[in-house]
Amino acid sequence: MSVQSSNGRIQTVSLSELSYLKVHGRTTGELAPLTLFWTGSAIELNVQGSELWVEVESQYDMYEPWISVLINGVPVSRQMLTAGRYGVCVFRGMNADVVKNVRIVKDVQAMSGDPGCSLQIHAVKSDGTFLPVEEKTYKIEFIGDSITSGEGAIGAKAEEDWIPMWFSSIHNYTFMTAEALNAEYRVISQSGWGVLTSWDNNPKGNIPNVYEQVCGLLAGERTEALGAGDHHDFSSWQPDVVVVNLGSNDGGAFQSPEWKDPDTGKVYKQRMNEDGTYHEEDLAAFEKAVERFLFKLRKNNPAAHLVWAYGMLGFPMMPAIYRAVDAYTKETGDRKVSIIQLPDTTEETIGARTHPGELSHRRTAEVLAEYVQGMLG
Repeated sequence: MSVQSSNGRIQTVSLSELSYLKVHGRTTGELAPLTLFWTGSAIELNVQGSELWVEVESQYDMYEPWISVLINGVPVSRQMLTAGRYGVCVFRGMNADVVKNVRIVKDVQAMSGDPGCSLQIHAVKSDGTFLPVEEKTYKIEFIGDSITSGEGAIGAKAEEDWIPMWFSSIHNYTFMTAEALNAEYRVISQSGWGVLTSWDNNPKGNIPNVYEQVCGLLAGERTEALGAGDHHDFSSWQPDVVVVNLGSNDGGAFQSPEWKDPDTGKVYKQRMNEDGTYHEEDLAAFEKAVERFLFKLRKNNPAAHLVWAYGMLGFPMMPAIYRAVDAYTKETGDRKVSIIQLPDTTEETIGARTHPGELSHRRTAEVLAEYVQGMLG
């Protein structure tokens, strides 16, 4: 793509040639091209120039990627990326002498239901120069389900279609909490998934099983070739805080029909007692899963504060989460583990697809940022 700017020729620079580039989100470290796997993954640049383009490559069978563009911390555009490799104009006609902080953010979660879905960035094109990006004060990792993926955080309350359009990584408590704390952040999340099982009782839909891979919930030859199944190098990025917002789908599994494994014929079901209480054995299995995940998190993030944050769509699993965290702390003596109940979503704060809307995310971010700030001093 050849573009003439008002100030001269646009230069194409591949990401691997950029002196100053900040990559957000878990990746393989490969820059030629860079694959953005998770929601909230991004490239960040400081550009002194009048015009900037980014060369993207988008592929999918069902669920197209979306991106948001932020200039100087403010979202200025959001768009669907149709299939193909092409240039997207980020800005043009701006004051060439002024430095712009630019973030191009993947707005949609890694799609476990679409093995053909990928978003890659090959190069940037500009008439300006690139300058160093300032480091943030803290690092936070968020782990969760559809709430953390920002499902329904954008769009009218009436929307019911399960499509990428209604996902947002920006109208999202993860982004808002990180902004409030001046933190760099990463997100590991998947709609419908839990600690032990997904909302429909499928035991394969659990985040702990894929936590140690770059993006282990993506199957299929294409994503495998991109390195999604590679072991994640935890030493490359150590968070100060890990926030786990899981449990909503585990709770939902008790209310959902059984799931039958098509390969083995084995049936899975989190059971309710006749009096409406949770089956003791099944609740204990959930608690054990929470405990095991805390061990895994601590092994990989030895110095981080571990915060279990839960409650944006009700909090029926809270007593079980308390018991599990208590059991873990008693066994390990680990004092850097805590629990926070998040503000429940109301009729006023609900968004699309009966999920938390932007107001709900904002309320949660205020509560969570204050809590985390107090912890970090």
